[in-house]
Amino acid sequence: MLDFALSAFVTLLLVVDPVGLAPAFLAATGGMPDKVKRTIALRAPLIAASILVVISLAGNWLLRQLGIGIPAFQIAGGLLLFGVSYQMIFGDRPHREAREADKATSEHASDVAVFPLAIPMMAGPGAIATTLLLTGNAGYGAKLAIIIAVVVSVCLLCMLCFVSASLIARTLGRTGNAVLSRVLGMLLAAYSVQFVINGIAAVRASLP
Repeated sequence: MLDFALSAFVTLLLVVDPVGLAPAFLAATGGMPDKVKRTIALRAPLIAASILVVISLAGNWLLRQLGIGIPAFQIAGGLLLFGVSYQMIFGDRPHREAREADKATSEHASDVAVFPLAIPMMAGPGAIATTLLLTGNAGYGAKLAIIIAVVVSVCLLCMLCFVSASLIARTLGRTGNAVLSRVLGMLLAAYSVQFVINGIAAVRASLP
């Protein structure tokens, strides 16, 4: 259980990347009063956590309704996560997210806590795929409770990073953000490949 909890936490943490979202938060809340920024910093992670918890609870049911096997989703989810890791390593993910947040603000998004911070930056395709992958074989026992606790923990870390966003941005600087993004991207790439390997192994084991 401890290994499962640690693996789930590290995987979701790498996907969401709370520290890397600090520039996006600053861009989305630029020019807003400090009181409004604090409200958004508290609200956005709560919304994202709610979305991911619902997905973790309904994930198995959703896969069954769609007729999707766990191995197929492991392979597809692993490939999707690999795409996210590729962007983190060879792209400019933190600054791209900041630009997207800035664009959403300039277009007068009604509530930046919902979009773009909660969706798609925290509860985006990568986080949703990861949550579904983790709950695929978890059932409704202790492992599911661990996944929900992991989701809440990662979102609380996002909340802490948002509250401390100005300090984080100044401390890391552009170079620090780039280095952090690429290191986390490498780790996420390894996790995504492991998901694909597990899915292929499960398919081979099911063959006559």
